[in-house]
Amino acid sequence: MSYTIQSGDTFWAISQKLGISLDALQAANPGVNPSTLQIGQVINLPGGGNSNGDGPPAPPPPSGNGKIVGAEGGSNGGGGYENYSGPASSFPDPSQWASYQALWAQNSRLIHFNANDQEVEYIHQAIETVSADSGVDVRAILCIIVQESGGNPRIPTTNNGVRNPGLMQSHNGAEFNPADPQGSILQMVRDGTQGTKDGDGLRQCLDKYGNYYEAFRAYNSGSVDKANLNDPVGATADYVQKAANRLMGHTWPGM
Repeated sequence: MSYTIQSGDTFWAISQKLGISLDALQAANPGVNPSTLQIGQVINLPGGGNSNGDGPPAPPPPSGNGKIVGAEGGSNGGGGYENYSGPASSFPDPSQWASYQALWAQNSRLIHFNANDQEVEYIHQAIETVSADSGVDVRAILCIIVQESGGNPRIPTTNNGVRNPGLMQSHNGAEFNPADPQGSILQMVRDGTQGTKDGDGLRQCLDKYGNYYEAFRAYNSGSVDKANLNDPVGATADYVQKAANRLMGHTWPGM
């Protein structure tokens, strides 16, 4: 059985989408370089593989229009920590957020403490790819990655009743795979942004609540006190406050 490469595909992503092992997929394609896959290229599937995707569900279909949301406009950032509180209307409007360029320059320095140069570039590419596919602001994806993991692709999986792995500590999604760093990084960002078969990502939270700040609280807590977004609802009290400060380009000790 064969499979035709689509936009964003890697061997890791294909193995997760079709419910086959990465090792078996690689063994079925001994002459294929996983780093140079081309859209339209046909590869072999191992025995039991199913090109119709009857294994674990694929990521949700793209809901964006192919444009990287939030890549244009924004301020230069700067300033110190602000104690935002109350409802979403008391937090900075997204039109006030720092530019993507400013935020990437600021946060990529932090990510470099936890990832090598190539991995940082894979994270950069994944954020932009998933923003274009999902319609979620690229700055929100970046800041939640830094907030959840510091941009460490090898961050340990936590489990407090729910398994939360990867760059965005998603709901039972993918972990880093050293055999396919690019593919697994992309999948981790997809899982946190577009959700998994077991739980919502930023896209679903944004669709449900209609604004980023309530979506952040839902992503962290699972539920939202709309009058007080610093109400942890069993999770992290300052989660939304810190996310807002990151998006404004503010800096503070230990960020």
